[in-house]
Amino acid sequence: MKKFINGILPLLVLIVIYSCNSDDSNIKTEIKIPVSVISIKPQSISRFIETTGTVYSFKEAAMKSELSGVYKLQRNPATGRPFALGDAVKAGQTLIRLEDKEFENNLQIEGKKLNLELADNNHKKQQSLYDKGGVTQTELKNSAIQYVNAKYAYENAEIQMAKMSVKAPFDGVIVELPYHTDGVKIDQGQTLLKVMQYDKLLMDVKLPEKYLPEVRMNQLVQISNYTVARDTIYGKISQISPVINADTRTFQSILQIDNDKRLLRPGMFIKAFILSEKRDDTIVIPKETIISRQDGKVVFTVENGIASEKKITTGLENADVIEVVSGLKVNDRLVISGFETLRNKSKVSIIQ
Repeated sequence: MKKFINGILPLLVLIVIYSCNSDDSNIKTEIKIPVSVISIKPQSISRFIETTGTVYSFKEAAMKSELSGVYKLQRNPATGRPFALGDAVKAGQTLIRLEDKEFENNLQIEGKKLNLELADNNHKKQQSLYDKGGVTQTELKNSAIQYVNAKYAYENAEIQMAKMSVKAPFDGVIVELPYHTDGVKIDQGQTLLKVMQYDKLLMDVKLPEKYLPEVRMNQLVQISNYTVARDTIYGKISQISPVINADTRTFQSILQIDNDKRLLRPGMFIKAFILSEKRDDTIVIPKETIISRQDGKVVFTVENGIASEKKITTGLENADVIEVVSGLKVNDRLVISGFETLRNKSKVSIIQ
């Protein structure tokens, strides 16, 4: 037993000595805090006024039958089949015909056309004779009255005849087409179809009165919708009301949206971001890198492995980034992660 104690003591002494030397080594080694940094470069920053709403078509028209007649849905030359929902149409294109032979005969349109030609020839003849002194002024005026009456009679017949053809009022798309049996007589006032033009869209927005000084005509607007997340759609402010609604404390504006690709559809709910202010070639940093203190805002930069605390003044900001007006300069290495435990003059090791 005595021999065992004598043998173990020197070993314990060596362990204690090694442990002490190890503690001294750790004390002398200063800890370096791992951080990630970015080099500051001039950027652009924009501030937007965000609003939401439902878009509606730039033009739309619901067509009804102005007369009764036999329903005839016309064929679309582009598809070779009868017009259908979603078909593109051109202004003036006949989409539906109403046929009524008795009505057409009663118009006597051909007879009224011939009567107009006779009245026109007679008036020209009376004018020539009057210039030569061959007829009186009363005879000339009577011929003029006959011509005008014949002209109105023919034009009115043409107007009535035109009501038998339902035409597209503008370039657009058929969005409603109630079913009517082809060849069956329908009554006057029946809804026949609805056409919309939505290569441009409109959006009615109500903005808080504080934004009135910031909103201008033709101001750029960016549009966001979950169905077109990968595409950027732009618009502009086309109308601004100069008055404030006393109940809601808002003012009305109309946004006009370019929709050439028809990515948006009337009735969609969208977000609109009105460009309020933009600055180019300025210092912009992520908002989460800023530490707010009672005496102001600070960030950390790194130079030669040492972190420096920088007090900053900020300017324009949006949801993600913020402009730094003073306190930082181009090419400063900004700490973007690991800054939470930093102190001024802390030693750091940079990680990717």
